[in-house]
Amino acid sequence: MKLRRYALTPQMEQYDDFDDRGETRYLPYLMYYHRSGYRSEVLNTDRLGFRVGHGARGHASVAGERPPGPVKLLVGSSTAFGIGATTDAATLSSRLWSRYAPSTPWLNFGGRSYSSAQELLLFVLHQHLLPPVEEIVILSGFNNLALARLPEHQQGEHGAFFFCGDYHAQMDALQTRHRKAKPGFGRRAQRRSPAPPDDAPVPPTPELIGRSVELTVRHLETWRKLASVTGARLSYVLQPLATWVRQEPAPQEAVLFKELDKMSRLGIFEDLFGDIVTPETGRAYAEALRTACEKQDVPFLDLNPVLAEATTPEDWLYVDRAHCTDHGYDTVARLLTDCLDLR
Repeated sequence: MKLRRYALTPQMEQYDDFDDRGETRYLPYLMYYHRSGYRSEVLNTDRLGFRVGHGARGHASVAGERPPGPVKLLVGSSTAFGIGATTDAATLSSRLWSRYAPSTPWLNFGGRSYSSAQELLLFVLHQHLLPPVEEIVILSGFNNLALARLPEHQQGEHGAFFFCGDYHAQMDALQTRHRKAKPGFGRRAQRRSPAPPDDAPVPPTPELIGRSVELTVRHLETWRKLASVTGARLSYVLQPLATWVRQEPAPQEAVLFKELDKMSRLGIFEDLFGDIVTPETGRAYAEALRTACEKQDVPFLDLNPVLAEATTPEDWLYVDRAHCTDHGYDTVARLLTDCLDLR
């Protein structure tokens, strides 16, 4: 039986193929990144996995062709990448370049399932490919908060990342294979204490917010230093999550969300993420990020109330709780331009 999801949003069948974990590219430092040289009518990536964008002067990507002169960057995770858009031309960076802020090419610096640490590393490792950068807009936030829910032993000094449970399990297995007995009297190498169980209680929501903001601020400070060297203007935007924008989804969203919950092996969305997806947490998180950004003199924008104010309950904005329809991305691009004075 064909999924209602594929009937309402046929492009998602292409994204599911693109996101096949059997085709994941595992990379040094970054852990993983998109499939490279991917070609389809919905999405295309260049030789390093960056999504191709379209604008006023043709097409462009970080590791591909682009018009001469300076560029602007849209940084973030899968929303910045454009999951849900029907074509490359419908992503946020493309809408900014083609319609709302067309003076300079916008490059898509999104990384699906990335934390703030990975977003920063992606730029550090690829900035040598870039011409002068005039503007950096970081559209992010939810992944850090979601990852803060993972067990303490998976957090480390730099925070957890998606699929880190698989990583730790494989590294533990590798260490076991390489472990050898110490010389002398048959004593065995001292073994590391086993990791605590993964079903430890999730910390209270204020603690999750604090952990997420602390990591975001740490990485934002490095972004600020890098931007100051090049003269690029830096802004931080809390991405719009469907449940932070409005309590009742549009009719098409209700159908999609219900089916996605039935498909999930991990439980319905609210059970999987707990209190962090409530409007109250969204507001508290935004205020904590706003205060932190003000201390670093980085412009901050919470898109959630702005998007709620600019749309009606009937506007179909989302293909799932985190990723937009073409209409949703176009609306967000317009609001980013107006609120951040991008032009």
